[in-house]
Amino acid sequence: MIRRDVENVELRSPERDRMRLRHGPAARAWRAWLQRLPKVDLHRHLEGSLRLSTLLEIARRHKLPLGLDPTPATLEPLLRVTASEPADFQRFLARFQILRRFYTSEEAIRRMAYEAVADAAADGVRYLELRFNPAALAQAQGFRLEEVTEWVLEGVRRAEGDFDIIVRLIMTIIRGEDPEMAWRIARLAVAHRRDGVVGLDLAGDEARYGPGPLLPVFRWAREQGLFLTVHAGEVGPPANIRQAILVLGAHRIGHGIQAVHDVQVLRLLHERGIPLEVCPTSNLHTGAVAGFHRHPLPDLYRLGLKVTLNTDDPSISDTTLTDEYLFAMAGMGLQWPDLLRILENGIEAAFLSPEERQFLARRLHHELRALGGAPGEGPEASLP
Repeated sequence: MIRRDVENVELRSPERDRMRLRHGPAARAWRAWLQRLPKVDLHRHLEGSLRLSTLLEIARRHKLPLGLDPTPATLEPLLRVTASEPADFQRFLARFQILRRFYTSEEAIRRMAYEAVADAAADGVRYLELRFNPAALAQAQGFRLEEVTEWVLEGVRRAEGDFDIIVRLIMTIIRGEDPEMAWRIARLAVAHRRDGVVGLDLAGDEARYGPGPLLPVFRWAREQGLFLTVHAGEVGPPANIRQAILVLGAHRIGHGIQAVHDVQVLRLLHERGIPLEVCPTSNLHTGAVAGFHRHPLPDLYRLGLKVTLNTDDPSISDTTLTDEYLFAMAGMGLQWPDLLRILENGIEAAFLSPEERQFLARRLHHELRALGGAPGEGPEASLP
C-alpha cells in the first residue's frame, strides 16, 4: 500500500536517513519554497519546544544540579534525540522529566512560551495550537498552577504581538495523573477560554495507562465547550483510538497512525470526520515506525482521512514544520497537491469558531495565491 517512489535511503538508521533527506536533493529543490508556505501546526508541545541556548543560560544562571558541566555539547543529548540512540517510546518520554528541572522562574517560563511562538512564526507557521502541562511547569519550584498559566499566556500574547502568527492554547493532562490535579487543570482551562485556551489534551504513556479515572474530567470539559484532543494509537493499539472517540469524546486524535491496522477504526474516523494530528519525525523517535518509507501517513491520506502534519516536539526531535512537509514528500512520496490538501485539513481541523476558521482560511488562501505555483507547477497550484 505504501508508495516506494521516494528518495533512495538506507534502512539501517531512521535518524541518519532523516538527516540525509533533510540535506538531500529534494531539500535543495524544495526547502525555500516550503519555508515560505503559510502553515498550520495543531500538535506542538511547549515543553518540547525549548531552545538549547535558553536551557544553557538557565542551567548556568541557576546552577542546576545536572551532574555535568553545562555546555552545548553536554546539554544537547539531554534535550535532543541523537542518531546513535535507539528509537524508544519510554526513552522519548523520559526527556520531559529532565526538562522539568529548567522551569526555574517566572522569567524562564514566560521566555520559553515567547520563544516557542517566535520559532514557529519564523518557520512560516501562521496558526499554532500550543499545548502545555501546567502541572509540569509548576512542579520544579512549587509554583501555583494559576501563576504558571498566566506566565505562559503573557509570553504567548507578547509573541503574537511581535510576529505574524495566531496562537491558541491547549492544556495537557498526563495519563496516570492524580484525578484531583486533572480536575484543577480542566477548571483552569475553562476559566481561561476568553484568553485563548481552546482545548484539553490527554497525553503521556498510552501503553501503560488508560483514561480510567480521568473520564469524568474530559466529559465535563467537553460539556463546558472545550475541544478535546487525545494522544492515541501512536505506540498503543487501534483500540485506544476507538476509546478516545467513543468514550472520551475526542474531537481530534494525536498521532493515531496505528488506525491503519484496523478497518473498523478507519471506518469510525472516516464516518465521524475525526482529524489525525500526524507528527512523522516524532513517530520515528518513539519507535512507532521504522522509517519514513514505512510511515502510514500516505495510506491514511489516500483512504480519505483528515490527516494533518505537525511537529509535536520540535526541539527534542530537532525538526521544523518545513522539515515535516519535506519528509512527507521526499520520504513518503506525497506530491505538492497532496501537501496543499493536508494544509487545508489543518485549517478545517483547527479548534476555532466557524467565523475564526473562515478568517484563517481566507488569510492562508490569499497568501498562497500570492506565492503562486510550486517549483515546476503552474500558478493554479493553490489550495482547493
